[in-house]
Amino acid sequence: MRVKEPECKECRICDNGVVYTLETLMRQFGNDVLRLAYSYVKDRDTAEDMFQEVFIKVNAKAGEFRGECSVRTWLLRITANTCKDYLKSAYRQRVTLMGEEEERTLAAKDTIEEIEKKEDAKRIRETLYLLPEKYREVLVGLYFEERSIAETAALLGISEGTVKSRLARARERFKKLLEEQQKGGAGRG
Repeated sequence: MRVKEPECKECRICDNGVVYTLETLMRQFGNDVLRLAYSYVKDRDTAEDMFQEVFIKVNAKAGEFRGECSVRTWLLRITANTCKDYLKSAYRQRVTLMGEEEERTLAAKDTIEEIEKKEDAKRIRETLYLLPEKYREVLVGLYFEERSIAETAALLGISEGTVKSRLARARERFKKLLEEQQKGGAGRG
């Protein structure tokens, strides 16, 4: 009769002979996780919540790591999926509407230059969210997160060729959307 070994309470992941504990994962890759989360949710507090959620999931799923990709890529996939789930949630949509009221109040205190910069950033962000998710992910990975095509492909679980073709299509659609917004905005006032 085989005796079952006691389960270790501490998260351990082995990747190419290197053993990572939850603590070492957080130290070594925590900034990457936080940056990626912020690029999705655009709010520091929410990004920190996503960071915690990711490492709770990592702790629970440590045994599921198969070594088909690097630990970093695995963590970033979990981060991206956690953020996507959050962004789809009804809770987030209600909280965002309440946050927009606060933004308007704070904007009254800003200088004209700061307001223009915020409006440009907001317009770019809004335009980015009009793109289909598959194009938005590529643009965020390459431009906002400054990842290479290979890193973006690994993170999204697609080929480098697919990243390149999605990038070309994303640029084209993004440019058209910005032009349409400018034409629509020019007639106002």
